[in-house]
Amino acid sequence: MFTPNPNQSPTANRGWQRVFQRGKLTLGIMFPIEAFERDQPTMHNQVVLAQFAEKSGFASLAFRDVPLKDPNFGDVGQIFDPWAYLGYMAAQTSEIALLTASIILPLRHPIHIAKAAASIDRLSNGRLLMGVATGDRVVEFPAFNVDFESRGAMFREEIELLKIYWSEYFPQVSSSFGHLQAADVIPKPVASHVPLLVTGHSQQDLGWIARNADGWISYPRNIEAQAQVVQRWRDSVEAELPGQYKPFTQSYFIDLADSPNEAATPIHLGHRLGRNALLMHLRASKRIGVDHLIFNVKYGKRAADEVLQELAEFVLPEFM
Repeated sequence: MFTPNPNQSPTANRGWQRVFQRGKLTLGIMFPIEAFERDQPTMHNQVVLAQFAEKSGFASLAFRDVPLKDPNFGDVGQIFDPWAYLGYMAAQTSEIALLTASIILPLRHPIHIAKAAASIDRLSNGRLLMGVATGDRVVEFPAFNVDFESRGAMFREEIELLKIYWSEYFPQVSSSFGHLQAADVIPKPVASHVPLLVTGHSQQDLGWIARNADGWISYPRNIEAQAQVVQRWRDSVEAELPGQYKPFTQSYFIDLADSPNEAATPIHLGHRLGRNALLMHLRASKRIGVDHLIFNVKYGKRAADEVLQELAEFVLPEFM
């Protein structure tokens, strides 16, 4: 059971195949699946909503990594530790991909990350997609005794180490995180490594991301600006690895209006809009090459179950 197939690409994983299909836009949903004010959600009814999302055809459930409550930031994600919550939700679902958005690598030891991620990957039968980042909440770094300015170099080193720990048996490793010999990191993931999606630039250039990641997660922009960002990503991948497909993922905050015909008006990192304007936006996103879009309903005015029901009935069928 715990022997990886070193010849199996991470893109053969069940999670990857559900989320990424070249030329197709798929849709995900971010935890917490609820609208809430201030920084802390209730986390009520999340299993029922997650199971409804899976049954309705959403491609992914996305999990935040927010180690500490920062009163100046205004959002603590789903509150729970991402690895604990991933394990919990993996047991409550069976098909939908589980996507971290994103694990803050410099705040964790790479052996702990490798073991936790491979465990979730195994327990979910290959459904984990691992978004990773350097982190941007300055207040967290002193609490972990990590130098904020060194996070980019740490991130690069951890990506390299994760791939070694996942794919090699009893490797001899000397790094700034420690020295490994005569021991092995277990379990191993389903494939050669857990699919890695870098979030933002994470202190790296696009060429490095194209070479070392399996895909890129970026942020919402207007369609014209996003089209340029997607094209820069495609050009970087082609320049580094000609002919390879590496997907583009983005988040998108929505406040879905009661009226299906309400026009789009900007909110933080997204729009308030009716479903017809949403469909227009999603079609445009697909046209410019967005592969996966993750809804976040934090700023919504309606109950999350109502929003999911409307999306399932009127929006998802076009993108399944």
